[in-house]
Amino acid sequence: MAEPRREWNYTPDLPLGVSPLWQWPPKPLAVLRWYWDGWFLITVNLIILGLSIASWVWFNPSLETAQTFAVGWILQIILRNLALLVTVAGGLHLYFYTFRNQGNDLKYDTREFAKKGGMFTLNNQVLDNIFWSCTSGVLVWSAYEVLMFWCFANGYLWLLSWDTNPIWFVAIFFLIPIWESFYFYWIHRWLHWPPLYRVAHALHHRNTNVGPWSGLSMHPIEHIIYFGSVLIHWVIASHPLHMMFHLQFYALSAVTTHTGFEELFIKNKKRLRLGMFHHQMHHRYFECNYGNLDVPWDILFGSFHDGTPEAKERMRHRLKIRNSAR
Repeated sequence: MAEPRREWNYTPDLPLGVSPLWQWPPKPLAVLRWYWDGWFLITVNLIILGLSIASWVWFNPSLETAQTFAVGWILQIILRNLALLVTVAGGLHLYFYTFRNQGNDLKYDTREFAKKGGMFTLNNQVLDNIFWSCTSGVLVWSAYEVLMFWCFANGYLWLLSWDTNPIWFVAIFFLIPIWESFYFYWIHRWLHWPPLYRVAHALHHRNTNVGPWSGLSMHPIEHIIYFGSVLIHWVIASHPLHMMFHLQFYALSAVTTHTGFEELFIKNKKRLRLGMFHHQMHHRYFECNYGNLDVPWDILFGSFHDGTPEAKERMRHRLKIRNSAR
């Protein structure tokens, strides 16, 4: 008799756990290791920070230019963001899915992307993802950036400089992913409210098996809500570079966390952490893991799935009770 099909090709060590910052008793060394591993030495966060600095230095309009809306500098931002997205998402797709340089090693789900199906724009999952990412995704991302640059340029936002407060200037970069963790959970729960889900979020959830191009494949309404995280810079002192990193982090980390592979091999060694099994389960099961492992919201509100069979059974029981109540 043939063995039953495994649900996952690969899983990390289970059960999954949230950041040790929220665990008891306190584990200060584990907390330091968690956040160190999130940033150093070769990490997605640090790479995106480097791309943001390069964008600011070489591919960005000056604040003086941005004082007045004009086609030239607005188009410059749109094309730069499009190039960033195509380079990162396209590069990862080519590496993992076109050339299959890593085979199925560390790949969560070995199913192929759908190439037919009326639910997908252009009747193809990857083309559907590319279309929504490069049109709505890049345009909404760029619109927020243009608005924020114009506000900074005209003195409508509190401008922070390195000279006045270098400690806070550096700290903001590390705080942005923490704000993202808080913001993302709550908007994600909102996006699963049935009316909003049907209108907007269902488009993203066409992808039960994810790849790099699916991370930013969203309905325009969801893009507006998703990138709205950057409006925090209206209430805190910051610099345009922080705002650029914030938007690039939101856009490009969505790509990397949906890669479908846990890590990138270089010379047969794990070198770059990418996909999140925690979120991969959300795309498979829908009604769990709305946030991420940096904050304990899912545990507090009963929607946490740690990857174990017991957690799956608890999820089924919770949904059965909810559906019965309805």
